[in-house]
Amino acid sequence: GAERVVIGDKRHYAALKEALADTAVEVMAGGDAIVDVARDSRCDTVVNALVGYSGLHPTYAAIEAGKRIALANKETLVVGGDVIMSHAKARGVSIMPIDSEHSAIFQCLVGEHEQEVEKIILTASGGPFRNYSLDQLRHVKAADALKHPTWKMGAKITIDSASLMNKGFEVIEAKWLFGLRPDQIDVVIHPQSIIHSMVQFRDSSIKAQMGLPDMRLPIQYALTYPTRVQASFERLDFAKCTSLTFEQPDTTRFRNLALAFDALNKGGNMPCVLNAANEVVVAAYLNDQIGFLEMSDVIEQVMSRMAFISQPTYEDYVACDREARILTTEFLR
Repeated sequence: GAERVVIGDKRHYAALKEALADTAVEVMAGGDAIVDVARDSRCDTVVNALVGYSGLHPTYAAIEAGKRIALANKETLVVGGDVIMSHAKARGVSIMPIDSEHSAIFQCLVGEHEQEVEKIILTASGGPFRNYSLDQLRHVKAADALKHPTWKMGAKITIDSASLMNKGFEVIEAKWLFGLRPDQIDVVIHPQSIIHSMVQFRDSSIKAQMGLPDMRLPIQYALTYPTRVQASFERLDFAKCTSLTFEQPDTTRFRNLALAFDALNKGGNMPCVLNAANEVVVAAYLNDQIGFLEMSDVIEQVMSRMAFISQPTYEDYVACDREARILTTEFLR
């Protein structure tokens, strides 16, 4: 069983402590405690599945302590990919992806030479609003998105998936994880979510990693690599799965994907700005304070207004995140 449990929100500390009163589990609370537990000498692998910017500091601290990282928190690399990856390299720390798409790419790359990769192709389900017109998208509410995710996940990620911002974040994350140029990353809509992503090599060969949508597989793979452990997960049955389809993402309807590529191409602190603005507009959308399409409008305005820093330090990211949130909140008023 668990030795220590940490809750980020201190307001819930008493309730958690009480719930675990008859166990030997040590209970802690607050952001500093999360960072402390990521450094704990009793663990060798840190799985980071936090949502949003809050994942950056614990990842940085775990790398500093020389831990192996299994990363499901994509915002860590969106916000500070250059700082995190150079820090990991300097400390000799490996970062294993848990996102199904990045796990798929990692699996396709095992045994291959990096210089032979021509490009990677990230697949996206397209979300619940894939076939909606611009006019329909104007009126969709958060409740509509929360009804039908392909993957079961929290509210924030479900909205990001519906708006394709999740895919935009994965594009930025892939650049850092696999050392790619922006022009080496493609996105294709694949509604069945059977192919989890692909790698195209310089000889034109394409490798795909397939399976049923089940997060247990990428989690297990990240924790047991380089071994594949026998699992009882359901197998893909081609008698039932008779068609796989693909289409191009539409960035006129789903502008977040274009904004993410803009941030990636510009580099520096722009992905950090993109993430901070997105966290604020998604929270507003979940509270019905803003429309679906307006989320992209606000993010774009914030990106155009924030001062550009070409080579940010860790401290720059912290300040930039804070400023971008304030600016986004002002735009929402």
